Amino acid sequence: MEKKRLVSGIQPSGMIHLGNYFGAMIQYLELQEEYHSFIFIANFHALNTIRDPEIMNQYVTDLVAHYLAIGLDPEKVSLYRQSDLPEVCELSWILSTLTPMGILERCHSYKDKIAKGFSPDHGLFAYPVLMAADILLPKANIVPVGKDQKQHVEVTRDIALKFNNQYGEILTIPEDRINQSTAVVPGIDGQKMSKSYDNCIYPFASEKALKKQVMNIVTDSTPLEEPKDPDKCNVFGIYKLLADQDEIEKMRNQYLAGGYGYGHAKKELLAKILDYFAVARTRYLDLHQNKDYMEEVLQKGVEKVRTVAHKTLTEVRKAVGFY
Repeated sequence: MEKKRLVSGIQPSGMIHLGNYFGAMIQYLELQEEYHSFIFIANFHALNTIRDPEIMNQYVTDLVAHYLAIGLDPEKVSLYRQSDLPEVCELSWILSTLTPMGILERCHSYKDKIAKGFSPDHGLFAYPVLMAADILLPKANIVPVGKDQKQHVEVTRDIALKFNNQYGEILTIPEDRINQSTAVVPGIDGQKMSKSYDNCIYPFASEKALKKQVMNIVTDSTPLEEPKDPDKCNVFGIYKLLADQDEIEKMRNQYLAGGYGYGHAKKELLAKILDYFAVARTRYLDLHQNKDYMEEVLQKGVEKVRTVAHKTLTEVRKAVGFY
């Protein structure tokens, strides 16, 4: 029996942070055996914020290195660059002719970015339609996302249903998959970890830079000797993502007992991040010395997805009258 299909992507924007990893990327690793996975580097989407071609190429390469370093297996996963699959733009346009303006106007991501000073360009506004094409072209069954992207998957479902109602049952209606235990990863200020908030911890940064990020995690002013509530502490909230149950309980008890300062917890968190990502950090540096291999992985990946995408687009073109 053919495996069900998984589709997801991340914009190239420099180093990944813990929110990227635990919000979505760890699901790719957990599901790469079970699903036929199509994972893409969303560089079409990145054009909304990156206008320097050298930086764009650098970020794309860096994201490929991250994916492979954490353990994504190119023999099991089709890893590709979004711009190498131009069929997605054709499908995006066809879908846009059926997409009500009201759906896009209600998208939280667009409103949040405008509030933060982003330029209200058409690309930013129409982002969910292109995302829908990304998902629908390979006929995804599931889409692993962080909680903040759930609405965009819902928009994809609405668009696909509208298309199918008009032209017949052609597009697969996808389901989102959110890891509830890591749906929102706290940043160093307690808000959702996001580059937009400049509150990230980057596990592939240099040890010096990583230490600075961890030590900047915001805590309250409870004196060292007094008990502390671990469930209200950002340090503990991040530590729980990386540690096993025994380690979590040990730190929890130290918080509650008193005599254990936030500085102690931050040092333990730093050590845990370095240990958790030790193999991946080494692999990441090695991959940057072998860019030809990474390009080979991308080309093999796009050839796999193109086979599926061509079939879907042929069905769509025929349905709308493009014989």
